[in-house]
Amino acid sequence: MRFTDKVCLVTGGTSGIGRAACVRLGAEGGTVIALGRSKPDGAETVRIIKAAGGQAVFISCDLSKPANIAATVKKILAKYHRVDVLVCDAAMMTFEPLVDLPLAKWDLLMLVNLRSLAQLTQLCLPHMPKGSAIVAISSVHAHQTTASVVSYATSKGGLEAFVRGMSCELDYRQTRINAVAPGAVDTPMLWDNPNVKNGIEKIDRATVGQPEELAAAIAFMASSEASFVHGTTLVVDGGRLAQL
Repeated sequence: MRFTDKVCLVTGGTSGIGRAACVRLGAEGGTVIALGRSKPDGAETVRIIKAAGGQAVFISCDLSKPANIAATVKKILAKYHRVDVLVCDAAMMTFEPLVDLPLAKWDLLMLVNLRSLAQLTQLCLPHMPKGSAIVAISSVHAHQTTASVVSYATSKGGLEAFVRGMSCELDYRQTRINAVAPGAVDTPMLWDNPNVKNGIEKIDRATVGQPEELAAAIAFMASSEASFVHGTTLVVDGGRLAQL
């Protein structure tokens, strides 16, 4: 039970990799705080965790609104007084060539995918005790990408740069920060991708990973077993990058 008595804050906890991470952390003894926008989906995450004997709550939070993030963290700290594990999974994706992409949509994506990570890190760090960990969810798109997802790839590349930079500011013996970069994973974001639907991005269903496989990697990176892993990105993609 690697997360017994640990307060685990997870963004994007209403589906996909984020939900799987919540379930895994809860199964290993963590007190899970799942953030997301959908109350019904958040309630389902909590139900799954509690049905297995774990502890969890859902808090509705719009990561595109900095004031909402600040109020949410304040509420969490008032109740729990600390954050031991911060997993930043929530993300959005656009599917338009840059020349056609409204800059307002670019800004929204950066708020959700990148600025929220910086704000949550800034707000939580003073309340993260020795042995705590931050895990940011990147993507293979930070390394190899396709057309019409420049904003998403840019945000994930920025996320990995943020992790490297923050590792220079943090003492790994106090708080570690790392990223996990998934490949093709069986989530709504994958199958709703127009590039996948129209065949621009080729996906062999036999090689698609499961959210639980990513959750296992996230849990490892957040645990004391990874106590000497700091400022790096763990690619969990079934070998997809090697094929691109």
